[in-house]
Amino acid sequence: MFDQIFERSDALRRQLAAPLREERTAYLRHWAEGGATRGSLRQRAQYLLVITERLNLQSDGSITTTQIKRAADQWGRRQFKHDNTKRALMPRSKSRFVCIATNWLRFLGRLQISRAHSQRFGQLMADFGNYLDQERALAPRTIRDHCWRVENFLSQALHLTGALTGVTIRQIDKGLALKGRQSGHTRRTNHTYISSLRVFFRYAEKHNLCRRGLADGITAPRIYRNETLPAAPTWEDVRRLLADTEGDCPTSIRNRAILMLLAVYGMRSGEVRSLCLEDIDWENDRLRVWRSKARRTQTFPLTATVGNSILCYIRDVRPRTTLREIFLTRRSPIRPLASSAVFEIVRRHWRSLGPSVRRRGPHALRHACATRLINCGLTLKEIGDLLGHSSADSTRIYTKVDLPHLRTVGDLDLGGLL
Repeated sequence: MFDQIFERSDALRRQLAAPLREERTAYLRHWAEGGATRGSLRQRAQYLLVITERLNLQSDGSITTTQIKRAADQWGRRQFKHDNTKRALMPRSKSRFVCIATNWLRFLGRLQISRAHSQRFGQLMADFGNYLDQERALAPRTIRDHCWRVENFLSQALHLTGALTGVTIRQIDKGLALKGRQSGHTRRTNHTYISSLRVFFRYAEKHNLCRRGLADGITAPRIYRNETLPAAPTWEDVRRLLADTEGDCPTSIRNRAILMLLAVYGMRSGEVRSLCLEDIDWENDRLRVWRSKARRTQTFPLTATVGNSILCYIRDVRPRTTLREIFLTRRSPIRPLASSAVFEIVRRHWRSLGPSVRRRGPHALRHACATRLINCGLTLKEIGDLLGHSSADSTRIYTKVDLPHLRTVGDLDLGGLL
């Protein structure tokens, strides 16, 4: 393995003579099978030597995350102590040290998570997640959001160290007030956060994990239906965004296909990430989309512009892999895109165009698509079908940005009635 990575004989000898040769080889082979480049493998192998030396690793025994961070600090201070030109790279190198050491030891089954860093509510959140899935039939993303908000509140705002049986509504109110001051949440964000807590404490009451009445005692700010406008950029801004991805750069080719699906079809981020190769019928120009919220599949005509963007990515950029998802990472290990990756793709291109757009996430492009369609004269039913809405109530908010029809209302002459 090492002779395929290193060309210099002295570097190859160091790798072969260092301890834990088999363990390092197995880890590098794992990354090579995931599509890692030769340069990436060479850098990782060099870090493994430093990690082996600094942690004084033997053939057995566990290492804690605290030991890894301490070794990274000591190595960083010594490595960059007398080199002012490289001192700016110290935080990045230490972070790389911790990341590779953690992943390697976890790969070997030798990572011991410190109690301070373990999930204190792991089993509780697992049971709560199963309840949301089996009894409430919620979407996986909704379950993850509920569990994250609840665990975040219990650990950071409530500072819970024992059982839920001793929690009072007064403690919850104080925790919510503390969370509001620290996070600076908007009224709507607070409402969403509190809704997750209500769901959790109803579950806890049902299973006798806490005292009765906590869920009903948690008060949330009043939110009125359709009280705000959809946060959407103008279609001219969307055109500028798509123009920013033009070019032959592999990353731009992939990002353009993603942005086209978000803007033209109004797809959700998760729906784009879950698209598979078999979801595109090239012979009949059809696109099949799995609606995660409605739990059903919809089929749409595949427009030439979007189809060409996807085809260019698959043919020229997409890594050769057995994975069926269309959009994959550019760097190894090759894997489907995470939700944070899609958000970062959209945000990065908005940022390059300046600060004129306030909302810069993938969902803003969904709003832009719906706003453009309603201003072109499509009915709410047609727009709801395109967006995958199960109820017309979800689409009704776009009537507030239906400029052609709102103008006719504004031109109504009431002079004869006054």
